[in-house]
This record gives sequence, C-alpha cells and structure tokens, in this order.
Amino acid sequence: MAFVGKKFPNLNVDAMNEMGDTFKLNVLEEAVNNKKKVVLFWYPKDFTFVCPTELHAFQAALCEFEKRNTIVIGASCDTPEVHFAWLNTEKDNGGIEGVTYPLLADSNRNLASTLGILDITNETYNEDTGAVLVEGDNVTYRATYIIDEDGIVQHESINNMPLGRNVQEYIRLVDALTHVQEKGEVCPANWEEGKEAMNANRTGVAEYLAAHVN
Repeated sequence: MAFVGKKFPNLNVDAMNEMGDTFKLNVLEEAVNNKKKVVLFWYPKDFTFVCPTELHAFQAALCEFEKRNTIVIGASCDTPEVHFAWLNTEKDNGGIEGVTYPLLADSNRNLASTLGILDITNETYNEDTGAVLVEGDNVTYRATYIIDEDGIVQHESINNMPLGRNVQEYIRLVDALTHVQEKGEVCPANWEEGKEAMNANRTGVAEYLAAHVN
C-alpha cells in the first residue's frame, strides 16, 4: 500500500538518542507539531554492512537538512538497547558513534507492518499450533519517506537490502518540495536548486521543452 499523498501513520514508537535515552516518538507529530519536514529512513539491521554507511552519510548531511527545516530520523526493528550499543561502537569497528539524530526502535514492528516494508516473502498458518510462520528475515527493506509540515507523505521509495541510498537525492527532493510549496511551480526531470522550474500547464511545458530539450 502506497502512502504518498496520505497522512503518515499516527503511531508512537520507541526511540533512542545518542545520550542513551529511550522515549516515545511519533513521526507524524514531529512534522505537524514542529512545522518541519521529516526524512525518515529505514534500514534492515544494526551491526550489519551497508547500514552504517548510510547512517554516517545522513549524519554528514544533517546540517544541510537542518538548513532546510527538515528533521532526519533513522529506523529499524532493533531494540533501543541494541541501538545504544551500536551508537557506542566506534566507526573503525563497524559502529555508528557520532550519529546524533534519533533512531526508531520498532521492535514490535507495528509501524513497519503498517507501512508494509517488512521482508516477508510468505506466511503460512499452522493449524495444529495456531502459529503464523513467515519466510524472510522479517526486517525492513531500505524504505525512505519525506513527510511535509502537514504530515502528508510526499515521497516514498524502497530499496532492496544490498542497494545503499544516495543521501544527496533526498536533499534534492526536499529542495524540490520546498520550491513547489513556495513558488507554485513544478520541478521537471533532473531539477536542482537554482535551476529553472516550470508552470504546470500546456504553455509552461512547451516553453520549458523548447528551452531545455534538444
């Protein structure tokens, strides 16, 4: 189920910060109450391989998101305690020491299940035991959401496990969303901040194509 154009789910989830504090975090409320955009990115597991490269990349770009009135939140299905252990592991030992944005600890998988981003390839019901058996790791794919100040999902993407994200693309998308909000124009293919956008009408597209497409 796609969430683009819809309100982000209104759920409280355990979270951990770099100080070791466990608290409840509601992504929708973070956007609406603070009047900020939110970039929420999910990764499969703590103490793995591609994942720390992404967490460090978002940390390196954190000031760029903050300049754009945007909150960054990481998320996985690990527990707060595992998050804290990883936060206290040095980079040269595969850790994420130095990450300062909050990490959701969706260990009961309530939010991940609602979003439909869990790696479950098949489910079977055992009539004898009443248990539901799943195939797959039951962890999240690399799903990313951009949520606006009203709590509406404006972007949603999902990568498979081996495919790391390009953080600069999410900065570009935040810029594009802000341009649409402030200028009322739409952003064409490969648009970047400072480039020409276009009016969403027949004249606008004709003028843009004439000027920019050979």
